[in-house]
Amino acid sequence: MNHKILSSFQSTYPKDTRVGLVQMDDPCPVQVGTLGTILDVDDIGSLIVSWDNGQSLNVLYDIDSVEKI
Repeated sequence: MNHKILSSFQSTYPKDTRVGLVQMDDPCPVQVGTLGTILDVDDIGSLIVSWDNGQSLNVLYDIDSVEKI
């Protein structure tokens, strides 16, 4: 991932940012609308999220989407 894009993503989603899931491309996804808290952004731009429902799937850059709340 381009360092400039990664840096921008990390600035947009700092630790403790609250998000809601908009879309997830996964065989067993987190339910759309589920809320969670950003724990970190990894080196490939995945959002590491603590979902309020206890699930632990990451949000993948350019595949899944969330909105800040």
